[in-house]
Amino acid sequence: MCGIAGILNYQGCIDVDVVNRMLTRIRHRGPDESGIYCNNEIVMGNVRLSIIDIASGQQPLSDPSGRYWIVFNGELFNYIELREELSKKGYSFRTKSDTEVVVQLFACYGHNALSKMNGQFVFSIWDKQTKTLFIARDRMGIRPLFYHYRNGVFTFGSEIKAIFENNAISRELDRFSLSQIYTFWTAITPNTVYKDIFELSPGHFMTIDHKGIKTSRYWSLSFNRERKFSSIDEAVEEFDSLFTDAVKIRLRADVEVAAYLSGGIDSTVTTAYIKQIEPSVLHTFSIGFQENEFDETKYQLEASKYLNTDHKAISCNSREIACDFPKVIWHSESPMMRTAPVPMYQLSRLVRANNIKVVITGEGADEMLAGYDIFKETEIRNFWARNPKSKFRPLLLRRLYPYIPQIQNATPLMLKMFYGFKLEDIGNPYYSHLLRWNNAAHIRKHFHPQISKELNGYDPVSEVERTLPAGFSTWGSLEKAQWLETTIFMSGYLLSSQGDRVAMGNSVEGRYPFLDYRVIEFCASLPPEFKLRGLTEKYLLKKVVKGKIPENIIKRTKQAYRAPISSTFLKPDAPDYVAEILSEKTTRETGIFNPATILPLLQKMRKSPVTSEVENMILTIIVSTHLVHDQFINKNCETLTPELILKSKIINDN
Repeated sequence: MCGIAGILNYQGCIDVDVVNRMLTRIRHRGPDESGIYCNNEIVMGNVRLSIIDIASGQQPLSDPSGRYWIVFNGELFNYIELREELSKKGYSFRTKSDTEVVVQLFACYGHNALSKMNGQFVFSIWDKQTKTLFIARDRMGIRPLFYHYRNGVFTFGSEIKAIFENNAISRELDRFSLSQIYTFWTAITPNTVYKDIFELSPGHFMTIDHKGIKTSRYWSLSFNRERKFSSIDEAVEEFDSLFTDAVKIRLRADVEVAAYLSGGIDSTVTTAYIKQIEPSVLHTFSIGFQENEFDETKYQLEASKYLNTDHKAISCNSREIACDFPKVIWHSESPMMRTAPVPMYQLSRLVRANNIKVVITGEGADEMLAGYDIFKETEIRNFWARNPKSKFRPLLLRRLYPYIPQIQNATPLMLKMFYGFKLEDIGNPYYSHLLRWNNAAHIRKHFHPQISKELNGYDPVSEVERTLPAGFSTWGSLEKAQWLETTIFMSGYLLSSQGDRVAMGNSVEGRYPFLDYRVIEFCASLPPEFKLRGLTEKYLLKKVVKGKIPENIIKRTKQAYRAPISSTFLKPDAPDYVAEILSEKTTRETGIFNPATILPLLQKMRKSPVTSEVENMILTIIVSTHLVHDQFINKNCETLTPELILKSKIINDN
């Protein structure tokens, strides 16, 4: 795992020191070593977190001919098999690294090499002969890549803060992207919250040459089911085989690999498979909360005992979350709706404190095997819509959220007020997500009048329409919901703010067996009833792991991972920055929100003993947006003094 950055300018005049500063800014992604390649057109570099071939896997690295130079962020998990394939074709290798396999694979197959790669990655390859830069991102967007292009100068980096080290690039929040984030929790790629800063979309590659930029898609998630299963037992057997190999190749490392245990079925399953493949000592890590409604410690300890792991945990409280929230915004670089990424950041800090660089986690199972409540919620709303006047059908919603007192105590009328948004609009392609998007979009009502004027009625949903794949309209309601959840929420928010950014903020690499593309494509081929049967989520997975993990964890009610919000920011003992960031002065100076509506809302929340989910989202988005503005627009961040600047090894190829 690493970070990469660079500048391409066919007019020359690239300052190597600027790229070195870019790498310094993301040194948390690769604290072990750094290197830079430069010639007359390009300067690109890498900061390395050494995991595979620690002794000789330094970057930048070239193929034997010296034509292709690569900087690589991520892992190629099937590099051993691909190395053997290339060796049979006559290719020779100087290192044992997966990075060298990637550059040689590209030398052999060009962009078609991507279809052979099983991994989580972004890489940049400079072709000296054609003077062309090639950049590619993994299928699900597990690893990030951002860029800026103007007047023939292309600047790129694993994080946006690296790009901003190029002082020629202006800093401004994009109003339209803010509107998207305040609807979907994320901007729709290639957009980011910053004007003129873009993200390479998952499953895409791009080429940059004298003519400009060309972006192409090489993979997309599809639910066009073409295969048939004779029985669910056949599907169980095939999934077990695929998932075993997905876990096995993610254990490849020259350092220790640990695992997260959340107390839910997904992380318990991945841990069980690890122990099945490698029965030796396995370190596991988890998050507990001092507030009982968020805590899953009981199940974490049960899983650890059952699987015989060496377990460590942290216990989070509201004040600690508030103290670390600005750090998480710094690493995430974007406003957010929830405080949930903060405990994940604290957990990766615990992992790193135990001298571990790699953890395997359960992300992806909920999306691909229909584990989230939003999928069951859609089924209930569909059922309810057939008889919208029913007093009993909305009560089914209580079964989904036993851990939320407001829902358990709600009357049918109250449930209809909250869950009845466009209840009968079942023909809408976004039916599953209309309620969530509407609830999140309440914050847009609090935009500063000038921003509302600039947006001029802009509807963020129009951005989703342009991304829909062929065949979307023919899919079933569950499959449409899965596509929306996976390609928007998971790729844009979950794998970023709760994944790559908070882990790499502490120099820890997360690996995700459920996001092996073979597992994804298999799950997409399953009939809906194999994933969601009635209100039983992840039906197939529960059959797969019966007898492999505790029965209590298989049968427990799904509990969404959440963290406290109102008690984090509104308690009297909150850190000093909170009062400052929520003040009228900051609100007026930042100019994003309307003080006339925001300040009374905050005053109401301070006085109320109970705050709603929507109010909590608004509170978090105000704090996080103001922090983004302060850190990235006002530049109130760590100053890169001379003693902090990396001493990168420089390869001059002029």
